[in-house]
Amino acid sequence: MTTDSSIATQDAATRLATIQDEIAKAARLTGRTADAITLIAISKTKDAAAIQPLIDAGQRVFGENRVQEAQEKWPALRQAHPDIRLHLVGQLQSNKATDAVALFDVIHSLDRPSLLSALAKAMDAQGKRVPCYVQVNIGAEPQKGGCAIADTPALIAAARAADIPLLGLMAVPPADVEPAPYFALLAKMAREESLPRLSLGMSSDYETAIMLGATDIRVGTALFGDRPPPARPVPRSGLGMLRNSPGA
Repeated sequence: MTTDSSIATQDAATRLATIQDEIAKAARLTGRTADAITLIAISKTKDAAAIQPLIDAGQRVFGENRVQEAQEKWPALRQAHPDIRLHLVGQLQSNKATDAVALFDVIHSLDRPSLLSALAKAMDAQGKRVPCYVQVNIGAEPQKGGCAIADTPALIAAARAADIPLLGLMAVPPADVEPAPYFALLAKMAREESLPRLSLGMSSDYETAIMLGATDIRVGTALFGDRPPPARPVPRSGLGMLRNSPGA
C-alpha cells in the first residue's frame, strides 16, 4: 500500500534526480564531475515534515537563512541523521555568532569586520573552526548584504589572520538581469585570492553558475516547490531583500 510519506519521498527523489542530472551535464562541460559540485538544499520556511522526504531521498546538505529558524527544526533532524551538513546562507547578525558557530558546519555570509571578530571569538570559545565564505555584494546593491568589492581583499586578509578557515567567495547577483557577468567577476576575485570555492547559483541559474566555476549551488524552489507569499505586506524598502535571498 502506498502511503502519503512514500509518495512524498518519491516526488522528492524525482526532483533531486533531475537536478543531479543537470548538475552532472553542466559539470562535464567544464571538465569536472558532479562530485565537484555541492548541492545545498535551501530549506528556509520549510518544517521538518517537508524536509524529511528529501532526506529520505538521499540529500544530506541543507542551507538555512536564519539561525533561530534552524535552531527550531534541525537539532532533532540531525540527531536522527548525523551525517547531515548544515550551511548558513543568510545574513548573520554579530550577536548570533555564538549560536551560528554551535549549530552550522559552514557559514556563507562573512561580510564585515565586526562579524569577523564575533565569529573568531565564538570559534575560540567553543574550540572549533567553522569554514566560511566571504559574501561579496557583487552588484553594489545598497539593500543587500555582502562586503563591497573594493573591501573584500582586506576582509579576506583579516579572516586569515584571525585563523578563520576560508573556503571561497559567495554572492547573490542582482535580480532580473543576466547573472553571468557577476558570476565571472566573482570567479576572477576568488582566483586572485587563491580561494578554491564559489558559492553561486540558485534554482533559476545554477547551470550557468556551474559553467562559470561554481562549486556550491543553493537550490530551494526547484527542490521544495514555490514558497508561500509573505503573511503580511512587506514595506517597499524590504522587497529587494526578499527578492534577492541567498537561496532560491
